[in-house]
Amino acid sequence: MPQPIRVGLIGAGYIASWHGDALKATPDAQVTAVCDLSEPAAEGLAMAYGAVPFTSVEALIRSGACDAVHILTPPQLHAELAQECLQAGLHVLVEKPVAVSLEETRAIAETAEAAGKRFHPGHNFLGLPSYVRMKGALLAGTYGRVSQAEITWALPLAPLRSGPFNLWLLRAPKNLLLELGPHPFAFAVDLFGPLDILHAEATKPIALPGDDMRPQGFRILARAGGVEITFHLSMVETVDDRSVTLRGSSGRARLDYAADTLVVDRENASDLIVNPLRRQLDQSWQHLREGLRNAAIQTGSLNQKGPYAQSFRGMMAAIYGPLASGQPQDSRFSAESALTVMQALEAAIAKLPPEALEVKAPAVQTRKPKPTAMVIGGTGFIGRALTRRLVAEGQDVRVLSRGRHGPFPDLPDRVETAPVSLHDLDALTQAMQGIDTVYNLARSLETTWAGALVNDVGVSTRIAMACEAAGVTRLVYTGTIASYDMSDPHVQITEETRFPEDMTDRNLYARSKAECERQLMKLHAERGLPVTIARPGIVVGHGGPLQHWGIGRWHGAGAVRIWGPGHNLLPFVLIDDVADGLLRMGTDPAAIGQSFNLVGEPMLTARGYFDAIEKTLGARIRVNSGNLTVFYASDAVKYGLKKYALRKKGLVRPSLADWKSRAHFSPFVNEKPKTVLGWQPEADRARFLQKAIGEANLFGF
Repeated sequence: MPQPIRVGLIGAGYIASWHGDALKATPDAQVTAVCDLSEPAAEGLAMAYGAVPFTSVEALIRSGACDAVHILTPPQLHAELAQECLQAGLHVLVEKPVAVSLEETRAIAETAEAAGKRFHPGHNFLGLPSYVRMKGALLAGTYGRVSQAEITWALPLAPLRSGPFNLWLLRAPKNLLLELGPHPFAFAVDLFGPLDILHAEATKPIALPGDDMRPQGFRILARAGGVEITFHLSMVETVDDRSVTLRGSSGRARLDYAADTLVVDRENASDLIVNPLRRQLDQSWQHLREGLRNAAIQTGSLNQKGPYAQSFRGMMAAIYGPLASGQPQDSRFSAESALTVMQALEAAIAKLPPEALEVKAPAVQTRKPKPTAMVIGGTGFIGRALTRRLVAEGQDVRVLSRGRHGPFPDLPDRVETAPVSLHDLDALTQAMQGIDTVYNLARSLETTWAGALVNDVGVSTRIAMACEAAGVTRLVYTGTIASYDMSDPHVQITEETRFPEDMTDRNLYARSKAECERQLMKLHAERGLPVTIARPGIVVGHGGPLQHWGIGRWHGAGAVRIWGPGHNLLPFVLIDDVADGLLRMGTDPAAIGQSFNLVGEPMLTARGYFDAIEKTLGARIRVNSGNLTVFYASDAVKYGLKKYALRKKGLVRPSLADWKSRAHFSPFVNEKPKTVLGWQPEADRARFLQKAIGEANLFGF
């Protein structure tokens, strides 16, 4: 029996857990190491898989802890890391895009060949069970002679409209195609061979900060093996359509690779009256079969084998089965496949009009900023608006970010970006030198209370300690109204309303933010920390998302199940008003040691908000009421299954009050910020709707 391949994960971000869970379900592999520059991130993920954490690739290689690695870092780092690991004698799997050019991809492939190791591209959807069935049927001639194929990736990309704008994929127009193109191109290459790109165009441009244009769609025409192929990539707010359609002489096959379903439309030999009936019944039966099959898989696996998870499991089995047994590499996940896909991507980029690839030159800096204000979390929705408001008021701003790229290319004289770890007290203190006011808008969405204590509560107190050490005169911290118990419509909420004494049954975000506030106010009482607490309501306006989860549970851009019946007034507030409130908190001496609920004037229910979207933008969104008792019961069942069947730890015990709080049943009174700070949120309904909806660019076009 061959020993499992020992695998190290390099990069502990979002995608790493998908790789780790799939490897855990693969008999021929096991996660033995996790590497990330962030020690808490590396330790947290390593703990989940019983692996050893590292903070440098060099240390991981020296340890001899693994036989293979998965490169899960930002794409611009892939080529260098992959070659380093290959030269050290490790097999590599590289997430898509495997590199940022054909030249880099070829360098990885050549290094792998020279080292006698395997290089696998992370084209995970090729491992999906329904795709395997489609390819098998194609090779068997089930669809007849295929003449056309249409491959679609239509999925909203919210960062194009609401940020963060410092992501790698937004730094240049071609990065969007490099990021999204590998999946559809990999399908075409695997089914039909190398692609001849005939035409490419970019569509629906949108302006990023600084009027730097980015396309929100691509249409590409290609040919391979006598098959005409059309690629559609769309990133605006649209119904999710990620599909492969093959049109052959004997049938039309449609693979929905987001849902793992395969349905074939074919002719039958019945007469003209019965023929269409049989055809539709055949389609209905196939849809029912696919739905029942997926429901059975989801139920039997306790929701551990969704389509995306299945694609990763299929990829891992196809990679590590042959590797463990010494068999040849699966062609779907080979260096040749990676090269062919990247060659097609470069050819498509070359076919795009030059103006579609232009990156606006950054504004020329004429003076070095002299920041007196710092915004932590300045790349987010509220942070961007606050930073621009501070600049408009004449202040220079230092924005803390994970990288050196910030969302303010048009303000080089007034805004500087500092890449500082929030876990490094000395670096934080140094970055705060010369700063009068620090606005802490950082948030950490954790899945365990232990993680929240480290990455949210620990970070907020560390920032406070740095403020003390640097002599900062004001710290403004943004909590959340979600920390309140908002389940009772007869209880009005003011700043004097206390959070629940026991918050162990509240969602982690609400509980963690409340604990952050408690620790900061304790520092204020005991050591005089000059802190002010802001709790924004449901923030809307330009740069905000259409799919706002403060209102309900979204199912794509076209359907939402609102929290509760949707008839109670919600605590909406405009983004410009929030920025104004934060600015006032940072300057008014009366705000020290105080908290303020930044909630606008009561004027809209959840249903009223969606009615206004339809009236203003002509877009009808399917709105259903959410039964909060049913939500709670479902949550309780999942909690029991996860705790007792899957043996998961650190779970949050569900409560009905927590679910009811999401509906914001309790009305808010916003007199304190108006009285103490002179804050005046928008009170005119028509102007509010124009700013919240008409000028918000919710759909991207």
